[in-house]
Amino acid sequence: MIRFASFILMLSGLIFTIRSNAQPLLPADGELYIKSVVPRLDILINPDTLNWIYDHVESDQEFHAVFVFDNGNVHDTIRDIGFRLRGNTSRYSAKKSFKVSFNTWVQGRKYHGVEKMNLNGEHNDPSVVRARLFWDITRRSEVAGARENHVQVFINGNYYGLYLNCEHIDEEFVKTYFDNNNGNLYKCLYPADLSYRGSDPDSYKFMSGDHRTYELKTNEEADDYSDLAEFINILNNTPLAELPCELEKVFNVQDYLKIAAIDILTANWDGYIFNNNNFYLYHNSQSGLFEYIPYDTDNTFGIDWFGIDWATRDIYHWSNSGDNRPLYTRLMQVPEYKAWYTYYVKQVITEVTGNQDFLNTIPALQSQLDDYIATDPYYPLDYGYTLNSFNTSFTEGTGAHVPIGIQPFINIRNSVALSQANSSNALPVLKYITHNSPNSGQNMVVYAWAEDESLASVVLEYRTNGNAWQTAVMRDDGQNGDAVVADRIFTAVIPGMPGNTLVEFIVKATDNSQQTSSKPCNPVQYFIPSGNAYNLYINEFMASNSSTITDDQGEYEDWIELYNGGSVPVWLGDKYLTDNLGSPDKWALPDISMPAGSFLLVWADGQPEQGTLHTNYKLDKDAEEIGLFDNAASGYALLDGFSYTFQSTDISMGRITDAAAEWKFFDIPTPGSTNSLVGIEANPLNRLVFWPNPVSNGTIYFKENINFSIYDLAGRRLSAFRNTLKADISFLKPGLYLIVAENGSSMKLLAN
Repeated sequence: MIRFASFILMLSGLIFTIRSNAQPLLPADGELYIKSVVPRLDILINPDTLNWIYDHVESDQEFHAVFVFDNGNVHDTIRDIGFRLRGNTSRYSAKKSFKVSFNTWVQGRKYHGVEKMNLNGEHNDPSVVRARLFWDITRRSEVAGARENHVQVFINGNYYGLYLNCEHIDEEFVKTYFDNNNGNLYKCLYPADLSYRGSDPDSYKFMSGDHRTYELKTNEEADDYSDLAEFINILNNTPLAELPCELEKVFNVQDYLKIAAIDILTANWDGYIFNNNNFYLYHNSQSGLFEYIPYDTDNTFGIDWFGIDWATRDIYHWSNSGDNRPLYTRLMQVPEYKAWYTYYVKQVITEVTGNQDFLNTIPALQSQLDDYIATDPYYPLDYGYTLNSFNTSFTEGTGAHVPIGIQPFINIRNSVALSQANSSNALPVLKYITHNSPNSGQNMVVYAWAEDESLASVVLEYRTNGNAWQTAVMRDDGQNGDAVVADRIFTAVIPGMPGNTLVEFIVKATDNSQQTSSKPCNPVQYFIPSGNAYNLYINEFMASNSSTITDDQGEYEDWIELYNGGSVPVWLGDKYLTDNLGSPDKWALPDISMPAGSFLLVWADGQPEQGTLHTNYKLDKDAEEIGLFDNAASGYALLDGFSYTFQSTDISMGRITDAAAEWKFFDIPTPGSTNSLVGIEANPLNRLVFWPNPVSNGTIYFKENINFSIYDLAGRRLSAFRNTLKADISFLKPGLYLIVAENGSSMKLLAN
């Protein structure tokens, strides 16, 4: 009989997930985006098909091909991948760009965690590194930006040249960076200026060429643009004096201001601010905020088609006069936002573009790539570039649309930007304010990111049930719930309170000039759950069902089993089931009662039109949350809930006995009936193999490439690593942690 690891990280049957509140995770490069070498990538495709692709450059039709990847450490062959052209103007260039899809014909298939790869020819850029430098800056600045590296591309054994392998922005990207992917993801292309077009959400579905200007890339069946319409309405129509409070309810302003600073320091004119083009908006379901994600960043670092000196352009007047760019122009009219934008301009220069560590990567890239450029047969074809053009482009312009080299551009841009930056002293930055969603009697831990040139203090002001406000000092010292010393995440602990307690709080940060920021504008409110008074439980679930049981439509769908463990019937009509603990009312249970001791199967298939027991969401095999919540009158009190990691197909996870606290994997699922230990075997904790443990040098090693996360003992995920043989964990303070792999195996780690 198959054996499976026990489920772990249980806190009285519930895992409390820390709401990251938009703070992006920054995954490791892994094997696919390794930068120390230039991997070889082979595409094997029918020659007649390849000729057809080149003869039909506007087509997005995908064709079967074989994919081979070799970086010297891994050598993989994957059959039946999808292959096509990608890009806009690059389709008409001699050196074309390509898209590789691993899941076109094999549903759900991923390669090192990604479903698609963008292979960009970078034909406009003689250095072929401008886009890569932009993405490096975003990651060094700790905002969400694509992973990338350079690869050699061979098609049918013929060298097609040096390409930029750039991470595709899709539902896998937002899952990796924001730990959720059930929100709306919009691809925004010209003329996406975010101007107000009316209150009707459908008015934002207008076309530009053969695509929508705001193209919904997730939740396409629902096709609901109401969240985008609300955001654009608030952005355009809120009086400036009220804009900070209203906009910060729906948009991650702080991270956007930093991205705007990066755009302008790198002269990314083909993005939103100058050209209303090339960005994504993701509605982060954990935080409720839209995230701004830049895209297609090759026209940077001085590349010019307009006769504009981008190195000296005013940092406060980047868009053309009269152009409607409310996300830039309106924010620059708010003094505190303009001051924060200026703060980020200075910070990015100090920490990245003017930092020698980053500057040293530029000649290193030149040295790494020149041999691959020298033999690239397509590199010369569009603009007559030579190896000398490549080497010159780092220090000088090459003429035409490249009037300046990368290094002189950075030097001039940094110098001019600093001279243009006003001297206003920005208020302390406060963002990512969140808490650990405690249950009755558990301590509440409040988290906030705070930074300033001279930060003096961060305090938590809170009250319970409308009583007098109290103050607690928030610290970044690795104590009392704080995970990592000096990571700019401050914490404070409120002692445990009984159920039905209303907790309200705000965070205040003060600098040495006695300037204070207070966020959010309206206090955060949280009702301490009263506990599971109904004895209603999530008893078992399956996140990947291919042959276990069919629904009433004869389809194999994901399922969740509820159990009434009490002695009286429970009416479900005012209760909710969700796949996002931050969105308790996502799906309303039907108007039925569950008899005492009964079981109910709910189909998590994203097809509510099929019946009252079909949810409006699907479960994610890789990782997800499931929550059962009480009615609105209770403040959506949490009745039962948990987070899970990687699940196997046709293996359920359930309580070892009905309503028990401990969970197991079941190789013989019991949907709609009692859980039982009879005939089910489970191994003790399936141990990971890594060394050393305890660790004192800050690095751990694995016997094979692995995807894993590190949790503290409160269940907070501290970091995630993908496809790595070793991991730098020097950021951990001394203590005990849990490492959990995607396959469910785990091990405790002692950091000294």
